[in-house]
Parts: sequence; C-alpha cells; structure tokens
Amino acid sequence: MRDPLAAIPLGAIRVFEATARLGSFTRAASELGITQAAVSWQVKALETRLQVALFVRAPRAVTLTPAGERLAKAASDALTGLRTALVEITETEDTVLVVTTTQSLAARWLAGRLGRFQLAHPQIAVRLDSDVAVRDLIGGEADLAIRGGPRRHWPSLESTFLFTSAQTALLTPEAMAQLGPDPCPQDLLTVRRVGAEAEWAAWFGAAGVETVDASPPAPRIAADTQGLEVSAAMAIGGAALGSPILFAEDIAAGRLSQPLDVYIGADAGYWLLYPKDRRRTRKIAAFREWLLAEVALDEPAAKLLQRVVGPDGAGEG
Repeated sequence: MRDPLAAIPLGAIRVFEATARLGSFTRAASELGITQAAVSWQVKALETRLQVALFVRAPRAVTLTPAGERLAKAASDALTGLRTALVEITETEDTVLVVTTTQSLAARWLAGRLGRFQLAHPQIAVRLDSDVAVRDLIGGEADLAIRGGPRRHWPSLESTFLFTSAQTALLTPEAMAQLGPDPCPQDLLTVRRVGAEAEWAAWFGAAGVETVDASPPAPRIAADTQGLEVSAAMAIGGAALGSPILFAEDIAAGRLSQPLDVYIGADAGYWLLYPKDRRRTRKIAAFREWLLAEVALDEPAAKLLQRVVGPDGAGEG
C-alpha cells in the first residue's frame, strides 16, 4: 500500500495546522510570514489532493469540517512532537537564549538582574531584545518574551504572571516642593506633567478629581515609553506616570517620590510567554525558574500587588 504522506508536502500540513489553530487564513499568513493568498492556495491544494473539504469558509472566518477536525488534531500533535525533537537535537551546552521585552522593563528591571542568571547558568548566553515590535515565538524569532498588558489568551503560548504593571504619579523633588505637607490628588494639577493627557486624565479620574476646567502648566511632552517620560520629567523637575516597581531604585534614592496611592492599569500586568511545546527545554526552564525567584524577592512588586490587586494576586494564564 502506498504511503499517503508521500503525496502530501510537509509545508501544506504546516499551513493547514496554523489555519486550523488560528481559525483564519489572515492570522495563519501573519504567523507563517507568507501572504493570505498563499495560505488559501496551499489549503485548497491539500483539499484537492485529499478529495475532501477541510474547512467551511465564511466571510470573516473559517471553521473545520469533521474531516478537518480529525486532521487538525493529528497535525498539531505531529508538529508539536517534531518541534520538540528538533529543539532537543540542535540545542547544545553553549546555547543562546533570546529574550524579548519592552525597553522600559529591560532597562529598569531586567538588565540589572541578568548577571545573576549568567552566574547561575554560565553555559547559557542571553541576548536581550528590547525592540517595541512583538517577536514571533512560535516561528523562533525569540525563545521567550516578557510583555505587559491585561490577562488574555495567547494562542499556542504559555503565560505566567510576573507582577502588576499599574502606574502612578511619580514626582521629582522639585515637583514635591510645590505640594503641601499632606498632598491630595488635586494638588498635582499645578505640577508640570509629562505624558499623554488621556493617561493623566485617567489618573485624575481614578483619584476622583475633575480636570475639565484645569489648565495644567504641563510642557505637553509625551514619549513612546514610560522610561523616556519619567526621564523627561526628571530633567524638568516635573511629574510623570510610571511603575513604582520599575523605578524602585529612583524612589529609594530620593530622585523620585510617590506621594499618593492612586493607580491606573491595575488590571494589567507583565507576563512571561513561551511556546507550550518548549516549556521543558533546558534553557527556557532555567530562565523561568530564575525569573520567578527574582520576582518573589522583589519587595516593591509584592507591595504593589497587595495594594492594587489584593492578597490573591494573579496566576498563570
């Protein structure tokens, strides 16, 4: 009997698996780095070879037929096993771990701690990628990611909560000098503020302060990251919204102050992400265990979690 796999290109199976998993030709094309037309053509060619429909096509989505569901499960299991085997075969003791994250978290929290990971795991070389672009973990552009945002579902990725990404008003000594001994949120209307007005409006709203008639003497400076905004505020002696976790050293040294327990973004956090089928890969497992230990030792992170989330915190997604 002829082997049925002999007539089926592995590339077509990979395209079919991604389309079935994501439920969309467009999302599959984005993940695989090819055009939507190429995905559609590959799936149609596979259906023609098998002489059976695998998808029911709708204007904005596709759903699997019974035959498609059967093939999707087998394809997913096979490709997961293949990826795992390839990683185990190619991984060496002198391996490189690529970590992608945001610029603010990389500079303000992670980079200063990586030396301890290198001492504990000298055989693993870490390459830190702090580009704002989101890397494709499934496609191998990076091994794992640390990203901020609300709890959500990342297809094919395992997510572990690290700490809250809530932000609050951080003031320089010059800005603090403008406030009284017992400041209230409304006092910050007179302080020079850096950052997007919408975010400041959200902070004042959380504090119960009406800002419609306010005329803040803000320089109207906004940047792509909270790290740049806080740095700009420090340069002009003003205030910016930032994470008390990321700027814990500046707060401890007196370069910044947090006068009020008012936060925005309390429902969001930073998450460790990596492909589910690679969770046991040596370098990923080592980094995950080390990172969670570092988070457990971070007192500012623990205190902020208690303030904005509560004693139960958050867990693995």
